[in-house]
Amino acid sequence: MTVMTTSIETPEPKRTSDFQMPWNRVLSANDAAASAARALGPWHPQEFMAECVQTIPEAGGIMTFVFRRLDGAPLAFRAGQYLNIAFPINGEDDEFVDRSYSISSAPTSPWTFSISVKRDAQGLVSPWVHDNVRPGTVLDMLGPVGAFHLPDQERRPRYLLLAAGAGITPIMSMVRTIHALPSRADVVVLYHGAEPGGFAFHKELEYISAVDERIKVFYSLGDRSVPENWEWMLGRLTAEMIEQVAPDANGRKVYACGPEGYLNHAADLLRNVGVDDTSVHMEFFSGDRATLLEYQEEIAHAEDIAEEFAEEIAAAREAAPETHTTNLQFLETAAIADPLEETQELQEFPRDDSAFKPVGEGTLTMFFVKSKLKVRINPDQRILHVAQSAGVRIGANCQEGVCGSCKVVKLSGEVDMNHQGGIRAREVAAGKFLPCCSTAQTDLVIDA
Repeated sequence: MTVMTTSIETPEPKRTSDFQMPWNRVLSANDAAASAARALGPWHPQEFMAECVQTIPEAGGIMTFVFRRLDGAPLAFRAGQYLNIAFPINGEDDEFVDRSYSISSAPTSPWTFSISVKRDAQGLVSPWVHDNVRPGTVLDMLGPVGAFHLPDQERRPRYLLLAAGAGITPIMSMVRTIHALPSRADVVVLYHGAEPGGFAFHKELEYISAVDERIKVFYSLGDRSVPENWEWMLGRLTAEMIEQVAPDANGRKVYACGPEGYLNHAADLLRNVGVDDTSVHMEFFSGDRATLLEYQEEIAHAEDIAEEFAEEIAAAREAAPETHTTNLQFLETAAIADPLEETQELQEFPRDDSAFKPVGEGTLTMFFVKSKLKVRINPDQRILHVAQSAGVRIGANCQEGVCGSCKVVKLSGEVDMNHQGGIRAREVAAGKFLPCCSTAQTDLVIDA
């Protein structure tokens, strides 16, 4: 039997000109529809629990983890944003380790969402995630977080997306989103990898670029061994490379993600080819101390918003007539009880404190239960410094409220804490605080 093959020509799809996220238009609709849109819109970071439902091995040592929220609500986010996740690296009873990972799925399918994690053999968290997170694993999350994302609406959606290594994860969310939505988009993706088999999502990217004429994908291989059948570009990012894939780069918005060195180099090259700095958006997968502090500030701000939003929802639910509670169901997600929320029973401090040695001077007293020390302190002094000087053993690294390593439990009393993202709202509610960035407002009893 002879099999004949012929090419089939199909007409080009007709699309609307502008790019709009799904929630954008309905906000001007009637009140009920607008309320539903706000529930699906990413304006309010929330703290929530999520269950892993699938793991997908990717090329380049990356694993994709698919989650769904335990409360059944959708996860509303913008393509490019990330989640801050607490991992029980040292067990459920020890301090959790927080890490931020970009969402790699598209917000157009919000009932499940994905993060894609590259294993770093020298890292603390990523090997644990690869080895321990499985379908059924439940994790505490905060998000969405981050200003690196596609706009909600764009009249002329023309983008240049640059990715290196694991920097493909937020870029993949953008590609999937643009592919899912109707618009006359014009998208160029330039993806740098270290080895031919190390390009994550390459099969999906090849499929999308084959079926969607709006999206073009290019690859470049690092200066390592090159196989004979390699047909794409070679070497690190250059101005010539940018001009080859996007000769009109100065008329596009640029979104770039990858290691710090790659992005700093890209920023210089983009200026050289005429791209204005205001059109360039970058997300660092590694960075200097200032960059890391910026991310911690983003997370701290998101925590504050999440807490305020939860209070608003709780107040609205209380004030709403019983007959109208169904209208609030979409918005109640932040107020649903956390099934794994830690509880801290208030331990009664011994009435006889004669066994506690008094140390130092000050108008207030801190009782350290485990150390059996009674330490005097003034309201303008940082608790960590005074405690360590008195002999209380509290570990600390950054001493700026960022890393969370000095976290302890406050059994009674009030403190003024000015942290930079090193502690979660649920931990504060459970009585924990960071002594490195806290001052005493009253006498304190501390479990340290």
